[in-house]
Amino acid sequence: MQATHCPLCQEPLEVREVGPCMECGCDRREIGEARSGHHTYSEWRIFGDLSLVLCDFCSSDFGSYNPTFFGLPHGRRIGMESGWQFVREVDPVITRDKCCSRCGYRLAFLEFVVHARELHNAA
Repeated sequence: MQATHCPLCQEPLEVREVGPCMECGCDRREIGEARSGHHTYSEWRIFGDLSLVLCDFCSSDFGSYNPTFFGLPHGRRIGMESGWQFVREVDPVITRDKCCSRCGYRLAFLEFVVHARELHNAA
């Protein structure tokens, strides 16, 4: 955990408890839902070799992102129907990670976004 600032907005990162979902894991409600077994978690390969651990809600809602957020052209499909590959199921373990209080994401998701943008901008 070397990063000190959000790679998207430059807000200082804070270390706190997180749920396994790399997208919504910083949300305190998600931590409670992970502890109660409310969600299932899976790792997916989404953009080529880039992988992401998502809860069942975030994986089904991922397609609602504007694809330009990930460096893709507007209108490009990015949801599960775009060819995601299942990697493995993930246990609902609470860990610690850095989070951006402005963006609301775990560092793991923020780094995924940065790598996706680099990948798509190079293509």
